[in-house]
Amino acid sequence: MPFVIGLTGSVGMGKTTTAAMFAAQGIPVWDADAAVHRLYAPGGAAVEKLAAMFPEAVAGGAVSRAALRRIIKDDPGALAEIERVVHPLVAVDRERFLADVTGDIAVLDMPLLFETGAQKIVDATVVVSAPEEVQRARVLARPGMTERELAIILGRQMPDSRKRSLADHVIDTTSPASAAAGVEAVLADVAARLREGRHTAGMAQRGITAP
Repeated sequence: MPFVIGLTGSVGMGKTTTAAMFAAQGIPVWDADAAVHRLYAPGGAAVEKLAAMFPEAVAGGAVSRAALRRIIKDDPGALAEIERVVHPLVAVDRERFLADVTGDIAVLDMPLLFETGAQKIVDATVVVSAPEEVQRARVLARPGMTERELAIILGRQMPDSRKRSLADHVIDTTSPASAAAGVEAVLADVAARLREGRHTAGMAQRGITAP
């Protein structure tokens, strides 16, 4: 099994761009958001289960994220019910990805890495971060985004300062150059750990015995 990097960061911190930089280095990247899209698409594993719970959330054989947001807004308790269905299915998708990786390193791009306790299944955690004013400018530049919507999103996420305190590595994404340098530093550290055989933390949690 590969050395697994858990990549995370709050909204607007540049995680997608940083994940693409890892991919450009030939590192396989699993995207949690993309996995959810697969689960919600026609024929996806979450469609039938969520339809049984919230019929109004499914249209045309697919789960509507907009409908789910409305449901959660009207009933905050619905989020926990949805997560009980979706999180195990996401975990199955993730493990299938890891089982197919043939290289030495893989990246799990997970917005809620620490919030869901997934740091236990990775070998190193990486947080992308930028100054608050940069973050706000990036998010508010998105079509339809408002201050209120940003506040709601941030309220559901662990504060950036807390994520940074928990991370093995922090990548400054203020500029593309700083992000690229951060990716190179992480990969250099992982290469050193692999050479020294320091590759057991996440493996143990995934039920894998180190050679």
